[in-house]
Amino acid sequence: MNPVFADLPNTVFDVMSVLARELGAINLGQGFPDDPGPADVREKAAEALRDGYNQYPPMMGLPVLRRAIAAHYGRHQGLDLDPDTEVMVTSGATEALAASLLALVSPGDEVVLFEPMYDAYLPIIRQAGGIPRFVTLRPPHFRLDEAALAQAFTERTRVVVLNNPLNPTATMFRDDDLALLARFCQRFDVTAICDEVWEHVTFDGRLHRPLIGFEGMRDRTVKIGSAGKIFSLTGWKVGFVMASPPLLKAVSKAHQFLTFTTPPNLQEAVAYGLAKDEAYFLDMRSRFASSRDRLSAGLTELGFSVLPSQATYFLTIDIGALAPSLGFGLGRDGEADDVAFCQALVREHGVAAIPISAFYAEGAVRTLVRLCFAKQDATLDAALDRLSGLMRGHTR
Repeated sequence: MNPVFADLPNTVFDVMSVLARELGAINLGQGFPDDPGPADVREKAAEALRDGYNQYPPMMGLPVLRRAIAAHYGRHQGLDLDPDTEVMVTSGATEALAASLLALVSPGDEVVLFEPMYDAYLPIIRQAGGIPRFVTLRPPHFRLDEAALAQAFTERTRVVVLNNPLNPTATMFRDDDLALLARFCQRFDVTAICDEVWEHVTFDGRLHRPLIGFEGMRDRTVKIGSAGKIFSLTGWKVGFVMASPPLLKAVSKAHQFLTFTTPPNLQEAVAYGLAKDEAYFLDMRSRFASSRDRLSAGLTELGFSVLPSQATYFLTIDIGALAPSLGFGLGRDGEADDVAFCQALVREHGVAAIPISAFYAEGAVRTLVRLCFAKQDATLDAALDRLSGLMRGHTR
């Protein structure tokens, strides 16, 4: 068996979701909304399935969707993309990441990764023969640090993977962070693979700036987006890849032997959805921000330390001071341990969450726990009610 995959444990998302189902817990762990998504987009998919073409679509994606992707990013991020040579459709953003990494990483190439990081990156890089070099980002701001970049980038670096907005921390990199990374990419002749699936799920007036739009990055960036995140339809698995023609040509060769195509009815519906006016995106952000504020305020009132959430479906609580005083969620050293805390939380208090240490390979922070707020008000209120039992008797 291939040891890269044979030795991998089940993902923490799967473990916590299984526990939530078995124990009847409220699942604030795995990041998916509990509403069905926009009705008009779903109706377009149903119409296309019923009345449209259901055989193999073009490998690169339906032309109508590729044109819609180019137009969408031109309108929202000022990018000038050629839909025929710089846009490709994939079966989800994870497939887009896999195709990009397999196409651009050769055995022995070094790949810079920022941790905490999405758990799919590392096994794909190792399967490609890449050598990971980690830059550990620290709470509460998770900023890039020039000295750490200088230590990670070498003459053997070929790729850097950037997730912005960042899951699991719910933070966004500042313009000066991105400009710093762009300078390192140019200095070392490195290609950036940018996982930007949360680009529309941003709050408090913040707007996403893609690294591909920074000076010197147009021809050395692979930008990845996700219809599942844009339309709260995470099960659809429709992803986008945008890159200069030479880069996209290489990525497309890997894509053709991974999934080759994506369901045409979903592509038709996503093309329709990407043309929605600004009101849809403003309303979507407003609804998620309201849910964020509801959970954050409730947690704060109960005595939890809540970190700011700038984007994504998530917010983070810091259990560093809390766990010892509660007397559970502790490691062998008596200090806070996010894995032990999440296990006790789901088993004893009926709420599933995700330990953020699961997103690290080397420099794990063990005091942070991620909660998903993309839920109905009643679900969030029920979770807060259960958590109030945890905090009962705790001295703030």
